[in-house]
Amino acid sequence: MRFTEYDDDDFEGDTQDSYEANENIEDASNELILTDEEVVRFQIGEVFAHVPKDEVEMRIEKMQQETTIRLEKLEEEKESILAQMAELKKILYGKFKDSINLEED
Repeated sequence: MRFTEYDDDDFEGDTQDSYEANENIEDASNELILTDEEVVRFQIGEVFAHVPKDEVEMRIEKMQQETTIRLEKLEEEKESILAQMAELKKILYGKFKDSINLEED
């Protein structure tokens, strides 16, 4: 990977989006626990549908698992890229000394 191919903002944005999605799912799970109704409104795409509470609980649990896996993959990918960049920095600074600047401004 080259330095110009790595965009930290993209990773931070994806990670932040996943964290927010995970928080929203957790909030929905908590609200579901508090409700006494057997059928609840659940958003599927752009539409809200009346779905049995048990099915919604299963869907929310699955969504939490998927989001957690996505967060873990993003963190692993970021760590791998940062390690590669650190290694490349060592090589480039060893070769070019102070004639290059690879640090972020």
